[in-house]
This record gives sequence, C-alpha cells and structure tokens, in this order.
Amino acid sequence: MSSSTTVRTARRRALRVAAAALTAAAALGLTACSGSDATGAQPAGHPAAAESGGAGPAAAAQGSASRADSGTKGDAKAAVAGKRSDGSHDATTAAASPARTQTLPDGSKAEIHRLGAQHYRAEIVSRGAVLATLETQGADAGLDANDMFVVLTLDGRVHSWTGGGHQGPGTFKVAGGWTVKVSKLGELHYRADIIGNEGSVDGTLETKGHDAGGVANGVHMVLSSRGVLSAHA
Repeated sequence: MSSSTTVRTARRRALRVAAAALTAAAALGLTACSGSDATGAQPAGHPAAAESGGAGPAAAAQGSASRADSGTKGDAKAAVAGKRSDGSHDATTAAASPARTQTLPDGSKAEIHRLGAQHYRAEIVSRGAVLATLETQGADAGLDANDMFVVLTLDGRVHSWTGGGHQGPGTFKVAGGWTVKVSKLGELHYRADIIGNEGSVDGTLETKGHDAGGVANGVHMVLSSRGVLSAHA
C-alpha cells in the first residue's frame, strides 16, 4: 500500500470516529432535554430530584409559616376566650352563658344572667327569640307579659304567676293582706303605694315608661305601665 493510500484510510477512520462522537453527543443532549421536560409528568415511582430538592425547602418553610400563623391565631383566640369567660368584668359574656334557666307558667323560659353584685338580667325566651328583658339596677324588676307577671329580685331569683290583675287607678286588697293604692301620674306613668296595717306607706312601685316589680314580706308585686297591679305570695 502506498503512502497516499495510507493517509486517505487514516482520514476516513478519523472522520468515522468524529461522526460517532457527534452522534453520541446528540443522543446525550436529547436525553438531557427529555429529563428537563419530564418534571411535569414523572413516571410512577420516579420523582424528579430537581423538583423535590428545589421546591421541598420552600414548601417546608411555607408549611412552617402556616403552622406558626395557625398557632398564633389559636393562642389569640384562646386569650380572647379567656377574657370573655370572666363574668366579673365582662357582662356581655355573662349574657352569652346564662347562670340558669327557669320555665315560666306560659311555657317560655327565663334565662337569668349575673352581671354583678345585686345586678341580674333575665331574658324571656320563647322558640329561640327574646321576647322581653328584665334587669335589676339597685331595685327589683317586674314585667306584665300578657297577664303573666314576672318579678326578678336583687338576688337573681325569678317569681312568676298568671292572672290576679287589678286595673288602676284605684285601691285594692291583694295577697298577703296588703292594701295597694294605684295612682295615675301621666301617660304610662303610674305609682302604687303599698299601705300597711296602720295606714302608713311601707313601699312604692312606680312605672316611668316601663313595668315595675318588688317584694313586700314575701309577696311579689308587679305594676305595669298600663296601671295593672298584680300580687302573688
């Protein structure tokens, strides 16, 4: 074989080696592209290492922030609930949690809340609706609810009965042997003088736009703003 033939053969071999190298490089490039595109659709059981490594810490941090927020909100709610559960300084909470419930003669219920020393509120509730409210503020409270009479005392007791009403003005003999004189002072404004055995005025009920109630030696009395008086032992 001549020297020129040897040179041409060597060049052909070099070109074939170069072509093979280019083919291998192209195959590697295709494989790399396929791996990058596949992050959105991984074969089952083969999670993408890049996605898991890149998004994992961020997701973990976000999860931690969420848990931290949740804990903070929970603590804040607990703190508020704690404050509101103390009836001694939060009358609104006392209203939300009645001290006790008492059934009245007409089937409604009185929800009785303690708001402070000698300070109570009774809500008359029927079918989930509050129909009327009584509140003691330095004195007993009374209510005429369609001929059902209710007295809420300074110590938070409720006494109720039906009937026995006397329409004032006038003087009436009532339960317990009391004589009560009802006088009209103005529109929705009446006064009831509770008169003792010797003719002295031992107590007074007065309406000023709302009903009034009280207790005289164990006898409960209500004077309505319409001038109706009822007493019950």
